[in-house]
Amino acid sequence: MTAIVQDTEGCGAEIADMAAARASDTEIDLIRDTVYRRGVAFLHGQHLTPEEHIAFAERIGPIVVNRYFPPSERYPQIAKVEKTETQTTNIGGGWHTDHSYDQAPAMGSVLLAVETPPEGGDTLFADMYAAYEALSDGLKATLSGLRAVHASEHIYGSKGVYGMTDQAHLAGHADNPSAVHPVVIVHPGSGRKALYVNPAFTVGFEGWSREESMALLAYLYQHAVKPQFVHRFKWAPGSMAIWDNRATWHHAMNDYQGQRRLMHRITIAGGPLA
Repeated sequence: MTAIVQDTEGCGAEIADMAAARASDTEIDLIRDTVYRRGVAFLHGQHLTPEEHIAFAERIGPIVVNRYFPPSERYPQIAKVEKTETQTTNIGGGWHTDHSYDQAPAMGSVLLAVETPPEGGDTLFADMYAAYEALSDGLKATLSGLRAVHASEHIYGSKGVYGMTDQAHLAGHADNPSAVHPVVIVHPGSGRKALYVNPAFTVGFEGWSREESMALLAYLYQHAVKPQFVHRFKWAPGSMAIWDNRATWHHAMNDYQGQRRLMHRITIAGGPLA
């Protein structure tokens, strides 16, 4: 059976008729090309064992062990993204792109749904190719020479925001990197330009004051999540999303209080951005 790729509204594409655990080399290339082109590939019905999940992710790219999220039992490559029935704070709430604070940010993630609530818990994905392309020529020219500072301490450090929640185990870390990246990057896989700032980890423009930075960043943030750039993905056990941090943002919805949600995430290594 031949895999079928169908672009989804706003961002991403769904791939049907593919079994990730038995994917051919051609199908792996199709996934990679879809992720590069559309930012994220969605699959359903992928009930993988941890070993199968790891083996599949390794075919996409080298695995990076997440420094902040707790690992799943026996498998350090797999991070647990969990919210229990009694917790009120979820992981990944708010728009962001993972690992932008690293000198060589992660390429992306392979996220597999293990347990999902009956309703809610969707994830929003936003297309940073489209967000950039929709800017005026004048603003594109302004952004072309800018570099932005990305930091992690305010999220995961000793006074990080998670420390004030019931997900406090994610804060209090001493290893809190920061990095400077171009505001507009050229994606190494697609050759297209993408907007590379995000509300969670970008703290300002290099050489600009915080006040100056926040004014322009606020505009970019509201522009980047216009409905025409966004797709809302509904999970079920066995659903999988493979996304590219260099071309997307994502936002995990926290609308399932009193219900448990467990996801297994594997992070794929990337490289320096240009």
